Amino acid sequence: MSLYAIGVGGTGAKCLEAIAILASVGLLSDPGETAPKITLLFVDADETNGSLERSRNSISLYQRSYRYFSQYRPELPWMQTNLKDMGLWSPFSRTSTDKKLGSLLHYNTLKQTSPVLGGLFDVLYTAEEREASLDVGFRGRPAIGSAVMSQVDLDRLDEPEWRQLIESINADAGSGGHPKIMLFGSMFGGTGASGLPTLGRLLAEKLSRTKVGGRVPVGCSFLLPYFSFTPSGEVGDGEVFARADQFLLSTEAALRYYLTQAEQMFNTVYLLGNQSLSSVKFSIGKQTQRNQPHFMELFAALAARHFLLRSEGEASALALISRQNQGQVTWSDIPDQQVIKSHLGCGVRFAYTWLANIAPELKQAADMGVPRFSKEAPWFSRFYKTPEGLLSKIGFGSDKSFPDFNAPDQQQAIEAITEWCKDFLRWITAIHQCEAETVKLFEHTREFSQLSGQRIAVDRLATLVAGISVDRNQQNQDTIPNLKLNLNRDWSQANLGDGTTGLARAVYRLCQIST
Repeated sequence: MSLYAIGVGGTGAKCLEAIAILASVGLLSDPGETAPKITLLFVDADETNGSLERSRNSISLYQRSYRYFSQYRPELPWMQTNLKDMGLWSPFSRTSTDKKLGSLLHYNTLKQTSPVLGGLFDVLYTAEEREASLDVGFRGRPAIGSAVMSQVDLDRLDEPEWRQLIESINADAGSGGHPKIMLFGSMFGGTGASGLPTLGRLLAEKLSRTKVGGRVPVGCSFLLPYFSFTPSGEVGDGEVFARADQFLLSTEAALRYYLTQAEQMFNTVYLLGNQSLSSVKFSIGKQTQRNQPHFMELFAALAARHFLLRSEGEASALALISRQNQGQVTWSDIPDQQVIKSHLGCGVRFAYTWLANIAPELKQAADMGVPRFSKEAPWFSRFYKTPEGLLSKIGFGSDKSFPDFNAPDQQQAIEAITEWCKDFLRWITAIHQCEAETVKLFEHTREFSQLSGQRIAVDRLATLVAGISVDRNQQNQDTIPNLKLNLNRDWSQANLGDGTTGLARAVYRLCQIST
């Protein structure tokens, strides 16, 4: 299987960030199956959008760690999904004029050559909308975005990003694969609301002209309003910007349109929304538009999981999901909760253990020197070369082939895994901090940003995953010190002499939980 995920606008970018999080812990593949290839494409007129930048950085951090683990057989789901970032495509990529609606549609010329059409332009768009710079996106105005997106045609999908996407889809389908396409974006903003219908239609038409015909399912995840904001006093009179008080009106208009049109564009549609609107910092666009991850994006990524793993012959049907209690999100509200809890829980426990203890100890090894540190940490000799020669000492041969801890590749691997752990826990923490909502998937999340180098309670590990009953005895047993003892005892589970990657995989395996 392969998934081609297209994030349209800032919300779409955040959904792709959530997909990368789920992919990292193996949630985009069936248990025991080879992980699928996930190809990501970002679409945004605001090329410096803060949410877009953070999402692509998160994907880059995953890819950096993935390189160290991709050669392993997928007995562990962690770091097995190949994520490919195809880059960012802007509808202004071929625009030679300034990025204004009036310039793009030749308003001044139209007024002179066709007064009737020029007058219609005046009715549809205010002077401020015609002259607003669109390098910050479509300013929450679907009418502006629709006018720009209407200039996109099938020929434009021959631009590098789209050409590579289409060629890759054709190659997957032609070699017996099962590629699927899914688009993500908001229904209430500017870029997503205007871009999803246009791009969905163009992709369907483009693929219909190729040899794969209608054999590639196209899905879509629409996000209804789930956040709000209050404009700051810096906004000038007549400034064009997104208005949260118009989100519901825009959504209603979009829903009426998709009621009749979506079936012609998408095989499957997921509609996600939230009754409580989280407050975010107001921004017109660019770097300052950096909204924190929200649990709604987790559900969007889970929709992608459902779309990808659903069998080809499974009949389309109406599926509903809701929460047990308004204002609260628990594991009982998560589809396929046991699998999701197990994989995400293992990822959190590993990242917590690595940042709180393993990474600081590896730094200590670098500071103290291998000879001294390896005497204090017996598990160290199982993965790295040491002066004592662990294998020869116990009669198993020589550890001369073990990697040198101080070698650049080993240190780079430590850094890559550490940075991924920080980013993973950053995202987990953020989805728990939604205004007017209580998210109870993991505990102690506010401590996650303080883990590196800090001394922590040794019994915290057992209580990280919410909703799992743990008695005092289990809590005393399920600790980081005991986990490290198991690193030294369980020879069958560790990748002996495999350096940093072997250590990380051994720790990850010991962090697995039963739900």
